[in-house]
Amino acid sequence: MVVTSNDITQRNYKKLSIQVSLSGLSFCVFDTITNKIIIYNSVAFQKNEVIDGQLWNAFINNTTLSKSYDEIVVLHDNNINTFVPKPLFDINNIASYLQYNVKVFETDFFAVDEINTYEINNVYVPFVNINNFLLDQFESFDYKNTNSILLQKMLDKSKNVDEKQVFVHVQETHFEIVVVKNQQLLLFNSFEYNTAEDFIYYILFTFEQLQLNPELVSISLFGAISKEDAFYKIAYKFIRNCDLLDVSNQSKIHDVTEEEMLRHYILFNS
Repeated sequence: MVVTSNDITQRNYKKLSIQVSLSGLSFCVFDTITNKIIIYNSVAFQKNEVIDGQLWNAFINNTTLSKSYDEIVVLHDNNINTFVPKPLFDINNIASYLQYNVKVFETDFFAVDEINTYEINNVYVPFVNINNFLLDQFESFDYKNTNSILLQKMLDKSKNVDEKQVFVHVQETHFEIVVVKNQQLLLFNSFEYNTAEDFIYYILFTFEQLQLNPELVSISLFGAISKEDAFYKIAYKFIRNCDLLDVSNQSKIHDVTEEEMLRHYILFNS
């Protein structure tokens, strides 16, 4: 339940963020005064089992999810999205923006995240069944697409950097690649992969399409990756300026390790 009263005696200065996908959920609780992370956890879902039942079990087994918070944010972790410049956006044609990128249906519900700082809208299909489940658990909550946070943060990082930068957010079965230059979005895409060879193929393909020189353009990797991974090693082999994203300052602010900050970058920045 979200506390909406203006009476500060009823506020607990805690915020709950839940990142949910078809393969599982992660959540964390922020102290909104210090911005430190009080607790976080991840729950994996079993394949071929009903999502609602697994969500219910997650709430039963993690009592943190059932407590009272001043603010609750739900992050829909999927790549059924596309970014549209705000001057070109028309709410009456919202479905048309996605139909060329992903398969959509007449029954789909479309949502929009406004990234106002950069005059960009993110059009996406949220998990309606998950929202409906959460509406039974919470009085109200805000929800957004994970890629809205990802793009916002990468554009922020590119401020006053005149060189092109490549950021790769790695997940278990797919990764997002963002190319920016001084707060301008040059490319956003998502690729599914199985092997390290798949991984580097799509990255080098992106470099080729944008005429990026792997000897000069830097690439920052984060998410489910470490320097010991085969995925990092193969990227380092083919791209000279390859490194993990620098999250040292953020890890200190949130009071987590750099490894935790890299893996849960979107959740911890929500």
